[in-house]
Amino acid sequence: MDYEAVIGLETHVQLKTLSKMWCGCANQYGAEPNTQVCPVCLGMPGVLPVPNEQALRLTALTGYLLHCELPRHVQFDRKNYFYPDVAKNYQLTQLAYPSTVNGHVDFEMQGESKRVRITRAHLEEDVGKSFHFDRQSGVDFNRGGVPLLEIVSEPDITSADMAHAYLNALKDILVYGKISDCDMEKGMVRCDVNVSVRPKGSQTLGAKVEIKNMNSFSGVRRALQYEIPRQLEAISRGESIVQETRRWDDVANMTESMRTKEDAHDYRYFPCPDLVPFEPSDNWFETVREGLVELPMDRKKRFMEQYQLPENDAEVFISDVPLGDYFEKVASHGGNPKALANWVINNLRAQLVEPEVSLDSLRFEPAALVELVELVDTGKISSKIAQSVFTDMFTSGKAPAAIVAEKGLVQVSDTGAIEQFCDQAIEANPGPAEDYRQGKDAALNFLKGQVMKLSRGKANPALVGKVLDQKLRP
Repeated sequence: MDYEAVIGLETHVQLKTLSKMWCGCANQYGAEPNTQVCPVCLGMPGVLPVPNEQALRLTALTGYLLHCELPRHVQFDRKNYFYPDVAKNYQLTQLAYPSTVNGHVDFEMQGESKRVRITRAHLEEDVGKSFHFDRQSGVDFNRGGVPLLEIVSEPDITSADMAHAYLNALKDILVYGKISDCDMEKGMVRCDVNVSVRPKGSQTLGAKVEIKNMNSFSGVRRALQYEIPRQLEAISRGESIVQETRRWDDVANMTESMRTKEDAHDYRYFPCPDLVPFEPSDNWFETVREGLVELPMDRKKRFMEQYQLPENDAEVFISDVPLGDYFEKVASHGGNPKALANWVINNLRAQLVEPEVSLDSLRFEPAALVELVELVDTGKISSKIAQSVFTDMFTSGKAPAAIVAEKGLVQVSDTGAIEQFCDQAIEANPGPAEDYRQGKDAALNFLKGQVMKLSRGKANPALVGKVLDQKLRP
């Protein structure tokens, strides 16, 4: 019997706010342990939480970006559990009345369009972080109370590669919308994986195995590449898959059991008595909608249609939003979009690796690249000379035409002058000249190189090849 994997993901994303969810403590990574805490986020007796409106707005904006429905009644609940990283022994979250429901993420995988449905994206608070040393453990509560968005997918994912592609697409959307920086090294994105297997064609889900607290997308893929075959092998031996929680051992490259779960919902929830339901107005939703941005797939499609760019170039501009924005500034001045994209991707981007160089600090105007491409397209300078001109304009900020005139770099397209250079090259290199006469086409490239040296790179390469061929094959 053939089996298939059924995968759902719960992605936890820290929101890009200045302060925490219920208090004024800074939402900032890297501070000394337990220095960004107060009685509210530590759950001291008598304190009252105050909702962070920016977190509510970013959650609603996420709903719009993920094509979700946004209910008009939102309620926070207490999720009770006892663990050292939660000082107050409960987490404020949303259960029955979440901020967003019923959305989807569209993305591409191996040239095909895919869609994963979103069950809900609900707002909650992050917990502290435990540290374990040789003889003791400690908890840093700086992270406790940071606004956290949990995005729950439907079990629409069927493979480890599809899970990886979905997570990257989701991350791109959240970064585009300025919902989160999604810096995984700083713990801004974590993921719980729910996976089961079932006979192909069956509508009944198998026993769910949860893999907790994955902190990298590649880790999610590797965990699934291990866990799916593990379950299939167990079934082939006649064993039953038990519903349980497992952890991923990145060193051993395997999952291992943590605990079994008889019920998927083993927490005690009840409405938070300290927080009234949130019922936003139409005007509030309209102000949130003002933050909508063009989604990555829409941007890619537009770049390919509007500028006639190949898919690879469009991919670069959707993965690097500032670079894509700069390309559009350049292209707004006219010119050949494909040639402009080549200069932005291959030349300009290479200069931006230096820490002191940014798009905002460039000395030349965007229109200068259009001028440089026109100098090449009209034959006034060669492509090789254009590389030198670009380096000069990047350093000095001068216009390309001014650099060409100042250094006398205009391309030589005069047939008489090029013939003289060709004659000199043939006379100085009789061996390669004879090789070309004997049908060895590669010898022509050597001779062209010699002509370019004689002309100090100014000769028109296309014309050089034509003249050499005429002289050597009369």
